[in-house]
Amino acid sequence: MATAASTDFKSFPRAYGLDEVALVPSSRTLDPDMVDISTSIAGIKMRIPIFASAMDSVVSPRTAGLIGNLGAVGVLNLEGVQTRYENPEEVLTQIASIDKDHYVELMQDIYQKNKVQDALIIKRIQEIKASGAPVVVSSTPQSAARLGPLAAQAGADAFLVQSTVVSTRFESKTPEKNLDLSRFCKEMPIPVMVGNSTTFDVTLELMRTGVAAVFIGIGPGAACTTRGVLGIGLPMATAISATAAAREAYLKESGRYVSVISDGGIVNSGDICKALACGADAVMIGSPFAKASEAPGHGYHWGMATPNAVLPRGARIRVGTIGTLSEILIGPSKTDDGSQNIAGAIQTCFATLGAATIREMHQTHVVVAPSLLTEGKIYQKAQQLGMYK
Repeated sequence: MATAASTDFKSFPRAYGLDEVALVPSSRTLDPDMVDISTSIAGIKMRIPIFASAMDSVVSPRTAGLIGNLGAVGVLNLEGVQTRYENPEEVLTQIASIDKDHYVELMQDIYQKNKVQDALIIKRIQEIKASGAPVVVSSTPQSAARLGPLAAQAGADAFLVQSTVVSTRFESKTPEKNLDLSRFCKEMPIPVMVGNSTTFDVTLELMRTGVAAVFIGIGPGAACTTRGVLGIGLPMATAISATAAAREAYLKESGRYVSVISDGGIVNSGDICKALACGADAVMIGSPFAKASEAPGHGYHWGMATPNAVLPRGARIRVGTIGTLSEILIGPSKTDDGSQNIAGAIQTCFATLGAATIREMHQTHVVVAPSLLTEGKIYQKAQQLGMYK
């Protein structure tokens, strides 16, 4: 006997990336001198609302110091080459020199051959601290219980627990892999940040553990292949909006403001402006900093999951070198594509939209605009100029 077909099908809500939305001007405009793009996250005052990604191609103790003294914050990965090798420069040069058909095997060997050394963790933190810049470091949840207290003792100002996807309900047959985030936040003498998330419910749960900030984004990074390998992710405009709503709900519930940081999918200054308008308090960027002449990747960029021993989820991409960290962050710009003087571009965007602060920027009218980057740009595209370099 034939049975009726089920009508309980999954529905597919539309989600939007940053390149699919546009910011709409209001009736108010400001002189850029009236705009304040500074913020305070995890007790750290930032003149520019930007974190440099905790990737070996982006942040070394030297670049963390340079970025920090320019007004942003560099996050050092405590499980990267900086804490595995006494002379990481030799290793970084080797990574940049290998051909594209063999880099994954090389990286797997490099990241597995030497273990993370406590003495090097202390040394790298002290190197950043000597520069006068804020010291923010990161590790995976599996290593946080050991590395967090060590980092705090060495003088770190904040600690980031970061993985591809994080939740408060991690289950494992191996008890030592479990991290009680609430307990960790209470016991750590410095602020704890966590990532990454993309949804309202998970972000709200994470905020209730006592974290100081939540990083948002799964798979949008320039070097990340998680979306292709695992099929997991949520376009960033939608993810930021959903998690910013969780921040507002938690603020109403507790009276405590927990920052939301957009992590990944940022190509230029316009993307940063759109991320802030969607609700982010700051952004984390990798590839724009990897293009700096001081970047440790020597013109290449790769993610933390690239050397994974079991299932690599990242590519080593060639980004080239376009200028110094100072030129990229605060100018003067020698390009017309939003890759330099990022702080100046953010300030100009705020002024044009009539937003004096980041909180006011959250009120900006955002619309879906798939043609934003193509409308009228036929000559730029044909000649590979401006937005199409």
